[in-house]
Amino acid sequence: MEKPWLNEYEAGVPHEINPETYNSIPELLEESFEKFAKKPAFHCMGKTLTYSEMDYLSRKFASYLQNNLGLKKGDRVAIMMPNILQYPVALFGILRAGMVAVNVNPLYTARELEHQLKDSGAKTIIIFENSASVLAEIIDNTPVEHVLVTQIGDMLKFPKSLLVNFVIKHVKKMVPKWNLKNSIPFLKAVDEGDESKYSRVEITNDETAFLQYTGGTTGVSKGAELTHRNIVANLTQAKAWISNKTEEGKEIIITPLPLYHIFSLTANCFTFSTIGALNVLITNPRDIPGFIKELKNWNFTALTGVNTLFNGLLNNPEFANVDFSSLKLTLGGGMAVQRAVAEKWKNVTKTPLIEAYGLTETSPAACINPMNLADYNGSIGLPVSSTDVCIKDDDENTLAPGEIGELCIKGPQVMRGYWNRPEETAKVMTADGFFKTGDIGIMDEKGFFKIVDRKKDMILVSGFNVYPNEVEDVIITHPKVFECAAVGAPDPKSGEVVKLFVVKNDESLTEEELKAFCKENLTGYKVPKIYEFRADLPKSNVGKILRKDLRDQ
Repeated sequence: MEKPWLNEYEAGVPHEINPETYNSIPELLEESFEKFAKKPAFHCMGKTLTYSEMDYLSRKFASYLQNNLGLKKGDRVAIMMPNILQYPVALFGILRAGMVAVNVNPLYTARELEHQLKDSGAKTIIIFENSASVLAEIIDNTPVEHVLVTQIGDMLKFPKSLLVNFVIKHVKKMVPKWNLKNSIPFLKAVDEGDESKYSRVEITNDETAFLQYTGGTTGVSKGAELTHRNIVANLTQAKAWISNKTEEGKEIIITPLPLYHIFSLTANCFTFSTIGALNVLITNPRDIPGFIKELKNWNFTALTGVNTLFNGLLNNPEFANVDFSSLKLTLGGGMAVQRAVAEKWKNVTKTPLIEAYGLTETSPAACINPMNLADYNGSIGLPVSSTDVCIKDDDENTLAPGEIGELCIKGPQVMRGYWNRPEETAKVMTADGFFKTGDIGIMDEKGFFKIVDRKKDMILVSGFNVYPNEVEDVIITHPKVFECAAVGAPDPKSGEVVKLFVVKNDESLTEEELKAFCKENLTGYKVPKIYEFRADLPKSNVGKILRKDLRDQ
């Protein structure tokens, strides 16, 4: 598909990229390790690791997985930790050992964690200690054989490492008691990994690199199978798109979004590593004062985030005192960027907030606004290189500009499919090979796309997908609940929150009791924030609860 608009809006961006430039992610990483050896690669809480150090540590960890644990190529290894230095060391080691990385949200409840570990078949998990008690509850029900545990401060400088770990465990009491037999400290594993015994694995680009879990366009959490080709293609597309704004070895990107999220994983961790940038990891971006304090330490050139994060920063008066003189690129994704936030961002930072669009299933980037865009335009941008995006109707006919339908994507970054779910995969692919996003959109005459609404009932809370079926399936297990329905309600901070409608089975049920039950069984962003008890719920003639009617009411 020709993209003549690229000539007008983004001179220098190739219409096509070669997704076979590298056979695998490790091949690409190893090029950066050598090319930028002495350059800083990752920084967190006062400690910096160079590209050379990342090479050494990840190779040692890969050796440990291969030789000490006896894992084989293709084995699934779960990572459950926030943005700390241990994450990229573990991730790069897993990939260099030829294994499949399974990213796990460290906020998961026991029920959610059990599902993902069983579904993925992960034999090993690297987990930070704050979540170890959750794993201990369900590990016997999973295929996990090896557990490596790390504390947040483990890779920091001495004595800060000891101090941070002590405060988190004994002062802030953020580490619940846990007992996992035969667990191994992550640092011990890295130390015991014999670099000389590391065996470089031959990986073809069609082999799986990640099982990245998502609800898909609807339903229960399932693993999007992302190949090495998918990821290499997408970071090559992103690299081409930002080439006019970046210089090799000179960029500092602030990374507040968790690396286990596909946006931060591909955009920050991989794409910026290929140009020798420094990733400054923010472990707790919810601590806005602490976040701003860290920003003041850097002449940062790039920042990625979601609308709620940008809004939180802008609403702290101290943010205006940050030095933005080096900032060249701010990229917003994960959820819609609001016009008021974008305009305020440019007013304060003097740089535009560029909106992008993608999904877990597309690795994720599919559309990005031009880097030379002067002002917010309300669109998700143009298709990236080697990507076709169109609007289709329910019969899979491609619609003309100006017509509303489902946004569909075709390109080398589109997933192989959902892990062990061929029927679910078939549901989201068109006869001509497009991935159906489940988002309703429109394209203008110049090729810019805009999201109008979501096709299904998905709720988007601070950039994270929440699926009503999952919430309702948990709530209905409460003995005092007869019927329930979950819908999205507008929220100025998170875009949307979950609102729960409940028909009681026992009049003694209270909002407080139900809220406690939800907190025990659902990750924080999935927990309903608004509760409404009703005598009945609107239903169709076949008895289906009509969520749309509830939203409209």
